[in-house]
Amino acid sequence: MNRRWHALLTVCCAAALCVAATDADRTTVYQEFRLLFDAHRYGEALPVAEKLVSMTEEQYGANDRQLVNPLTNVGTLHHRLGEHAAAEQSYLRSVRILEANGGPLDRQLLLPLQGLGVTYLALGQYQDAALILKRAADLARNLNGLFNPGQLAILKPLIDSYVALGRNADAEQEIRYTLRIAEMAYGKDDPHLLDPLNRLALWYESVGRYTSARALHARALTIVEEKIGRENIKDVEPLRGIARTYRLELTYGTEPSNDSASAAIPIAESGASELASRAPRANPQGEQALLAAIDVLRRANPPEAAQHGATLADLGDWYLVTGNTVKAMASYREAWQELEKAGSTKLLSEPRQLSYHAPPASVARSKLSRADAVEQHVQVRFTVTRDGKITNVAPVSTDASESLAKSVVNAVRRARYAPRMREGESVDAPGITLEERLLVKR
Repeated sequence: MNRRWHALLTVCCAAALCVAATDADRTTVYQEFRLLFDAHRYGEALPVAEKLVSMTEEQYGANDRQLVNPLTNVGTLHHRLGEHAAAEQSYLRSVRILEANGGPLDRQLLLPLQGLGVTYLALGQYQDAALILKRAADLARNLNGLFNPGQLAILKPLIDSYVALGRNADAEQEIRYTLRIAEMAYGKDDPHLLDPLNRLALWYESVGRYTSARALHARALTIVEEKIGRENIKDVEPLRGIARTYRLELTYGTEPSNDSASAAIPIAESGASELASRAPRANPQGEQALLAAIDVLRRANPPEAAQHGATLADLGDWYLVTGNTVKAMASYREAWQELEKAGSTKLLSEPRQLSYHAPPASVARSKLSRADAVEQHVQVRFTVTRDGKITNVAPVSTDASESLAKSVVNAVRRARYAPRMREGESVDAPGITLEERLLVKR
């Protein structure tokens, strides 16, 4: 009899161990995890989140969809801690469980797909990131509608992936789509449009479409003045954007016309014509926009020292590019003072490139297909003087020909940089490097 009671007791204990985790237990652990997560204590939250995965696995098995959310939370913690390889494994396991237990339109796929795509982006696996994030965006549109605002969190890393891959047409399409989403959700003159308008304008600036960018900055400025009020602090960013497009246009030339039926013809092929050879002139509206922004910032209450310093640096850049070095240095000194008040002078602590025309063989300008070309590189070292000029240019590393290396050296000599600042004064900056990637025909 004693043996029978002993055997029965053993079976009961084993059964108790098998059902040790309960919904109530998991809820308690989840609440502990959320308290730590919401307090941004990610390192402490991670073992709690991993414990919740173990408890869920113990209760439901290793392939149950109940595991998806706990695994996704573990992935998010790893991502925020910069542990991207570990994040990838958690997100992948979530996706595979859902693929095995549901269909391609499973709503629960959205978060792990987004997390996996962002993780691939952080790992530099841009092709994988674009593929996964496009899948997540398509799923969000199928489930929630073509213009649902919830997809914006997916579109930003998707755009970054396209940019990294050089898929400019796809990037522009998605950037324009973010603006359309905001217009559909809030209307065409709502302040919610300020961020997507700025994002699209910055894109146009990056691809040399300065007139198009300026039109978007002007539209943002109109929204601020009509919906928020004139001389509001939100005027500053569109005003800086307008000024920047004029500066970039002065440096790199105007946006080419899309009208092939009325393209302008040079006055003289030789360049002998005085009109043809005359250097472009700075549009005074660039300076006026920056001065207006600085005026708003000087009267801001509470003060916006960081933004004030950055805008003064913009004004210094404007004066440097337009040839007024004295005014440029005065603006940089005042910018340093404001940034010092804000707690960081990092913006001015190293030289910043203001103009650089890459050689024709560069990846950015070459018309060669990558299938027909070999990529080479040239790295040069140089000094940026206290007034932003370039001296002592010399190649330090290259696998390109002497003529290609020379083309990069000449391009750097013609560049213009904002100077390095130390204790509020501009100083020479030796040892600055630039690496140019070139395409050479096979």
